[in-house]
Amino acid sequence: MKIYTKTGDKGQTSLIGGTRVPKFHVRIESYGTVDELNSYIGLIMCQDIDRHHQQILKEIQDRLFTIGSSLASDPERSKMKIPDLLESDITLLENEMDTMNELLPELKHFILPGGNTVVSYCHLARCVCRRAERLTVQLAAESFVDNNITIYLNRLSDYLFVLARKLSADTKTAEIIWIPRI
Repeated sequence: MKIYTKTGDKGQTSLIGGTRVPKFHVRIESYGTVDELNSYIGLIMCQDIDRHHQQILKEIQDRLFTIGSSLASDPERSKMKIPDLLESDITLLENEMDTMNELLPELKHFILPGGNTVVSYCHLARCVCRRAERLTVQLAAESFVDNNITIYLNRLSDYLFVLARKLSADTKTAEIIWIPRI
């Protein structure tokens, strides 16, 4: 099977279900941004971090493929069975955040992205996740999107923030707090 098909050479692409849309369509932007996010998650996962975090990130990558598949489907025409995103997927992120937060100092300031490479990767992924969420909310305003997708993306950006804090603590890197000039 060839990777290139030449069917997109004129700026159109097919959704699951066969519908052709322009490559700038919000649905394409949504799942393309989820794919970008998945790549950043892979970048974090291959850093020198705790095995447990790597396993959770692998699970997140799997869920992001589920989300991408759902977003790439025409809700009106697709007959393909797409895996479901479950409430338990959202609960996993919440439980992971609760566990990490128990080990972290109380958050009293805004934190600037940075400190070390892996923490910076977490913040990049968090920003891409927020963009994916915004695009998905925009798509949901005009077409069906499973509500669990927007909830999951919202929780995932929070998870990535808490993970950045936890990895700062694990590597004994001071958080860079924002203190506004007044």
